Amino acid sequence: MSSIKNVLVCSNKSKKEVVEAEDGITEELRKLGFSPIKCSESASRFCDGLNIRVLKDDESLKKADFMLIIGGDGTMLRFANDAAVANIPMLGINMGKLGFMTELEPSELPFMKNILEGNYTIDRRMMLDIYVKRGDKLVFRDSALNDAVITKGNIVRVIKTSVLSNDVHLLTYNGDGVIVSTPTGSTAYSMSAGGPIVDPSSENIVVTPICPHVLHAKALVLSAERSVTLKTGSLDEKSAYLTVDGGESFRLHENDIVTVTRSRLETKLLRIHGRSFYEVLSQKLSDRE
Repeated sequence: MSSIKNVLVCSNKSKKEVVEAEDGITEELRKLGFSPIKCSESASRFCDGLNIRVLKDDESLKKADFMLIIGGDGTMLRFANDAAVANIPMLGINMGKLGFMTELEPSELPFMKNILEGNYTIDRRMMLDIYVKRGDKLVFRDSALNDAVITKGNIVRVIKTSVLSNDVHLLTYNGDGVIVSTPTGSTAYSMSAGGPIVDPSSENIVVTPICPHVLHAKALVLSAERSVTLKTGSLDEKSAYLTVDGGESFRLHENDIVTVTRSRLETKLLRIHGRSFYEVLSQKLSDRE
């Protein structure tokens, strides 16, 4: 029998259907033999001076063997930092649309019995650390499972973004912005912007321009051991924002330097179906046709 039994139940409190489903799922977990713990502050975060977001109720994290996330991929992203810092895996119940990271549909909850029987695997996903320096001062930092995105603030203007790797200039994009993603994030915004789909078990950093105003602009796939530095050009009468994993936007100033590197943190995903990424990819993309 598996020693994984204590499950921290976290959900997307902003969706009525998820809130309504949470009590039923929690009761089903008890019947299966788990010891569920509810996130008492699952909808609440605090930020330190540099925008690090963590759960208030860290005692619950210390007791948990894994986190059960009720929602979609966005909810998984929201709790990824918490799980990574606590070094516990996550398992997602898909209440959203695509669900590349979620493992189960609500009707498949009985499959969680496999966890108690030790029939599971753990996917390890690389993460990114993002820093913003303004002169000599560090003004922002965060970690991402999916991506860091620089976008323009004015719909009718483009921004110029220079991309460097290990201090070597690679490309300069004129357009709506730039996405720096992990392989996990390659099926998110980066894919929509025309970037490559990368096997999430690989270790790379993907740089994808958003609506570049040149025909030859291409996405880049770099080694995970390289750093990526982004610099915006002149922002006269323009604005630019940084968003990490779809969180709140951070307004960039002219000459801010955004650095993205591989994180020491990693996200662990519990898997019990045994489906490959390629099976999931085929199913999810065919569902959208």
